[in-house]
Amino acid sequence: MKRITAIVGDYYHQEDIGREALQAAMQTWAGAADVSLRYVEAGRLEEALADAPDAVVLFKEDRVAPQEDDQARWMTGETATAIFRYVQGGGGWLAWHSGLASYDPEGAYVAMLRGHFLHHPHAHQIVRYMPEGGGFSGPNQAFEFVDEHYFVACDTERTDVFLRSSSIDGNSIAGWRHEEGQGRVCCLTPAHRQEGLGNPDFLHVLGQALRWCCKVE
Repeated sequence: MKRITAIVGDYYHQEDIGREALQAAMQTWAGAADVSLRYVEAGRLEEALADAPDAVVLFKEDRVAPQEDDQARWMTGETATAIFRYVQGGGGWLAWHSGLASYDPEGAYVAMLRGHFLHHPHAHQIVRYMPEGGGFSGPNQAFEFVDEHYFVACDTERTDVFLRSSSIDGNSIAGWRHEEGQGRVCCLTPAHRQEGLGNPDFLHVLGQALRWCCKVE
């Protein structure tokens, strides 16, 4: 039995559609019935890490109330250190979409990710996602949908890029993964809207990212 813990939803990202996408992605696994998925609040993350799940998914930005106080953050230095130790000890970490956003670029969390969100255009556009370097197992075809196009910083010399993105606004990296100590780290930038979160090709990539973080493959 593989155990996954997830923190999903923030001011700009609806918890319900994030959960639906995560659960749909898990159904792309063969043997998904042998996976348990537990949701926790951000404030209980350190407690959840102590339970040593196989993987943790973060679909939540660091800002607590961006419309009221842009400086208020939930991830403390102690929490970032706990995440790093969890992964170093063998855990899997999936930083998904907003799980890459507004975290301290000089902090331990972003250092572990080897990349982070920079900006996105104001208007949503059609974004094309293109697998690279073999991607994950299964179909590796390009796919597209209207999305919030994330532009990121990524230390490409120290990670494996498996997905790139392109839109009228430019090109960026959309997925990368690497080993960290005894654990694994995967970063994935799509998707923001329900259209993208329900796209079958995207759900395949998300499901494969989860499998990889859980060391199923």
